[in-house]
Amino acid sequence: MARLQVTCITKRGDHYDAHERIQAIGGDGWKKPEDEAIADIESGANSFYVSAGGETVDVVVATHSGRKYLKTKPDDYSPDNLLALPEC
Repeated sequence: MARLQVTCITKRGDHYDAHERIQAIGGDGWKKPEDEAIADIESGANSFYVSAGGETVDVVVATHSGRKYLKTKPDDYSPDNLLALPEC
């Protein structure tokens, strides 16, 4: 299992709109569609993390209204760790 740092995201619409779905996440030399990243986390093939405020925060799978999406574990850092990342 690889542990990959997420350093950028791709979204539809407004980058900072929490209601717009993340389409892909990426890092140094890699980029994955959100559905593949979700499958990787659920199968244990890969894990992902974000560095924020000097801390490492894991990316996890959550479900809202029956739809799976990526988010970071709760921490004391604001704004949202994934939405704060630049576009890939």
